[in-house]
Amino acid sequence: MSINLQRIAFISDHASPLAAIGGTDTGGQNVYVAQLAMHLAKLNYHVDIFTRREDTGVEEIVILKTGIRVIHIEAGPQTVIPKEELLKYMPQFEKNMLAFINREQNIYELIHAHFFMSAMVAMGLKRQLNIPFVVTFHALGHVRRLHQGEHDLFPEERLDIEQRAVHEADRIIAECPQDRDDLINYYQADHDRISIVPCGFSHEEFYPIEKNLARKILQLPLDEFIVLQLGRMVPRKGIDNVVNALGLLKQKGLTKIKLIVVGGKTEQIESSGCPEYQRLKKLTKDLGIDTDVIFIGQRSRAQLKLYYGAADVFVTTPWYEPFGITPLEAMACGTPVIGSNVGGIKYSVVNNITGMLVPPNDAVALATAINTTMHDPDLLSTLGKNSIKRVNKYFTWKYVARSISVLYSQLLTNLKHTALNENRAA
Repeated sequence: MSINLQRIAFISDHASPLAAIGGTDTGGQNVYVAQLAMHLAKLNYHVDIFTRREDTGVEEIVILKTGIRVIHIEAGPQTVIPKEELLKYMPQFEKNMLAFINREQNIYELIHAHFFMSAMVAMGLKRQLNIPFVVTFHALGHVRRLHQGEHDLFPEERLDIEQRAVHEADRIIAECPQDRDDLINYYQADHDRISIVPCGFSHEEFYPIEKNLARKILQLPLDEFIVLQLGRMVPRKGIDNVVNALGLLKQKGLTKIKLIVVGGKTEQIESSGCPEYQRLKKLTKDLGIDTDVIFIGQRSRAQLKLYYGAADVFVTTPWYEPFGITPLEAMACGTPVIGSNVGGIKYSVVNNITGMLVPPNDAVALATAINTTMHDPDLLSTLGKNSIKRVNKYFTWKYVARSISVLYSQLLTNLKHTALNENRAA
């Protein structure tokens, strides 16, 4: 669906679409921003993506694809900074983004903010330029604090900023029903201004690959049951839960099973200094399974489909998950997902139809689910086939982009009608 709207601005303060995936602060949001922009461009949008400059050597403007520019905005030191420490640089981000807009005389009909700090910038630009904005939070401070407590390092102001953004945004995109409910319950969001639009996967990147072929390419054993964990290497992702589940299976005498862990800041995970890797590696040694858990490190997007294709099951058991793109990618490759019964995972994975849902932090339940799939190849095959059907019906980026395009169009039409009526009344 092509509409008249042509030029929009994305703000993604810390998550550049150009960043390598798998590090501490690079993951689903980076993928979301890049893929949504590319598929909107196919619908005749021009998308400028504003993100913080982290490298003095990068150009101010980088052409990502035809119709998509990545614009690096100076905000604080030009180096990688943990996202929990970026809030103080957002006023500078807003000032420099405003200067760029004025310098180029760009007229954006709409801003789409990604994450709460981007929403903070969008609120300021709305006040100064009268540009409406849509927000996708990708994660909510209240939910994070519930699960991480004192380990949540974001400043207290996050909750107030999110509260203001919820009420000032012209539209809020929730990524799943749980996300919508959290917005309503914790922020008193207006039901009528929330639309549920999920994340997606790319057909070009993820598709079924013959298992043995993928294993041969990756030099993985052909005769073992392979469990895959892939994503950011941080505590809340619950990788330790997967390691503990493997330990329980090994205690039961299951020998032909391996856990592959993909993720980290660098390809050479052993020398990366990643504290979570060090903690997990010690856990594998303590459980006596260090030879059964293979830490791969960071891999390129082009390589990920091989790991999904080589695995018998993909396991992801975070404490909480606003949505989670990796389950979609695994399902697109025909690999069933065993995931936490939380957030977006319980929306994308249908229990006992496309995969299995288990409680987070429950290694016993996870081990039982893995054991079930390991000893029932017919079930495993059925789950894989159903996974492919489900993601291709509901979770393609083409579907996501069209849904958001309709949302943009409806929002701008309503705003124009409102302004017209106000002018007539005046």
